[in-house]
Amino acid sequence: MVNLEWYRTFKAIYETGTLTGAAEALYVSQPGVSLHLGSLEAYVGYKLFDRTSRKIVSTERGKILYNYIQEALEKLELAEKHFHRSTEKDTPTISIGMCFETFQITLEPYLASLPFNVIIKFGEYPEVLSDLDNGILDLIITPHRGNNKSIEYIPFSKETIVLVAGKNTDTTLFEKLRQQNDMAGLQQWLTGQKWYGTTGDMEHWIRFWYVNFSKRPNFKPNFIVPNLNSIVRCLSSGEGLAVIPDFLCKREIENGEVKLIWEGRQKIENTLHFAMRKKTIYDKEINTIKEIFVKEMA
Repeated sequence: MVNLEWYRTFKAIYETGTLTGAAEALYVSQPGVSLHLGSLEAYVGYKLFDRTSRKIVSTERGKILYNYIQEALEKLELAEKHFHRSTEKDTPTISIGMCFETFQITLEPYLASLPFNVIIKFGEYPEVLSDLDNGILDLIITPHRGNNKSIEYIPFSKETIVLVAGKNTDTTLFEKLRQQNDMAGLQQWLTGQKWYGTTGDMEHWIRFWYVNFSKRPNFKPNFIVPNLNSIVRCLSSGEGLAVIPDFLCKREIENGEVKLIWEGRQKIENTLHFAMRKKTIYDKEINTIKEIFVKEMA
């Protein structure tokens, strides 16, 4: 018997007119939709859709197949809704956008205890802001503000971009140069050290260097790791330098595993905001998330 999911995918493509629309309707990936369609076409032995630049159009054979299966699939979906015990009415789901490091430090330990469902999306700030504007996300954690007047921004914490060192890093000369305000000497010392960076975002490092030395760094990090939390773990067990937000290594600094060695000549601070739509049915759930962040980032 043909895989029932192939028919469900075919029906979704037929009704939405695009692979992307079908993927969103079924909560699956677009490659998965393409795979199901390809498998069904290979099984029946003929094309079910003609592809155009903007959408895909059903062939005559595709229309015939749709007419055969549409009513049966709708009955199956109705039966599923009727007989499957659903908790959706009692358990709402909210979608939250933030960077990966922020999630690990703050919300991750609390997920299992939350009385509602949560979908987390990781992404750069412009991306999650756009998703909030478009109604895909219900709440985001961001240092940036958008222009959409239907979005409310509530500041709740500040992050300071700081220079940190591994616990085994000898910073004696650095401290001496810093006390003497020898910026040329500081720059030379820093350039000669081992540095950590991330694959996706070097904004903190470049900004910190420019604010303190009025130019971009003329060298690259020695070690590129997946994310900022990886940097903290690497520094905790060895030598090296990195520029990161202070809240990501607060515990490690307090425990002596990482050394905060410089906030720079001028503090670089970002105000973190809760951003959400002004009209939402998830006030209770969002407030619960907000309380966790305020507690963890106090």
